[in-house]
Amino acid sequence: MHYLITGGTGLIGSSLCQHLLTSGNDVTVLSRDRQKVYNLFSDKVKAVESLDEIDQKHAVDIVINLAGEPIANKRWSEKQKTILEKSRIDLTRNLVNWIKSLQQKPHTLISGSAVGWYGDQGAQPLTEDSGYKSDYAHELCENWEQAALAAADDVRVCIIRTGLVLSMDGGVLQRMLLPFRLGFGCTLGDGHQFMPWIHITDIVQLIIYISQNPSATGVFNATAPHPVTNKTFTHTLAEQLHRPTFLKAPESILKLALGEMSQLLLGGQRAYPEKAKEIGYQFQYTELDNALYNLLNKP
Repeated sequence: MHYLITGGTGLIGSSLCQHLLTSGNDVTVLSRDRQKVYNLFSDKVKAVESLDEIDQKHAVDIVINLAGEPIANKRWSEKQKTILEKSRIDLTRNLVNWIKSLQQKPHTLISGSAVGWYGDQGAQPLTEDSGYKSDYAHELCENWEQAALAAADDVRVCIIRTGLVLSMDGGVLQRMLLPFRLGFGCTLGDGHQFMPWIHITDIVQLIIYISQNPSATGVFNATAPHPVTNKTFTHTLAEQLHRPTFLKAPESILKLALGEMSQLLLGGQRAYPEKAKEIGYQFQYTELDNALYNLLNKP
């Protein structure tokens, strides 16, 4: 297959590209930084900075759209919100317009989103059929998803609502390791908010599985079958690192420090991957302790 990947240098995208290359697929990566792509993959992939550079003689079969400015890197000022929206919604609209313009179209578009679509619904179990509670994260994800779904008349469209991706190469786990190893790991707020997590191996394999399953359409929660609360996540990680954890970060302090962005830490989604299980995907890592043990003990 010929895959076109956006966000191919990001946490999920870079691992996905490696797996696709290992399986003998052709991979084109759309990126603002061509050199960064070649630094990661040498000449094993085709790097393009514009959709116009893609050779139409070698038609794209599957588009996987993962591009987007990291949502938790900076406080949500109005300027930062604009960056978040443009990097997701505008790019996706351009991608869909490009697909519509092609004579030989790809058969599948898999586009990113996040479990933030559901908003903070406490301990309420959430599947792909659940409703939402409106907040900024929901609005961002909804507009992003709708931009991708505009291609539904032309190609098969699947939406991946991603949870917290656990990896040693970046993301939330890597940011947590230093304070936890120093004994400063702490529960956020009351710790009752759910953290829907997924091992990097599972999200990559799930995306590939969906891409190769013609019957798979619509929204998929990319989360492990057993979400845990922040309190459980904190204690489990501390146990894996053989460190104490007795500190708490008060809700008031987090709101003062992060403003509106604090909803990412203080809110949560008890999301379950019902549709992934329906199409037959089997998770390699279903329990948090096993997932953390695997990542923390890799050579």
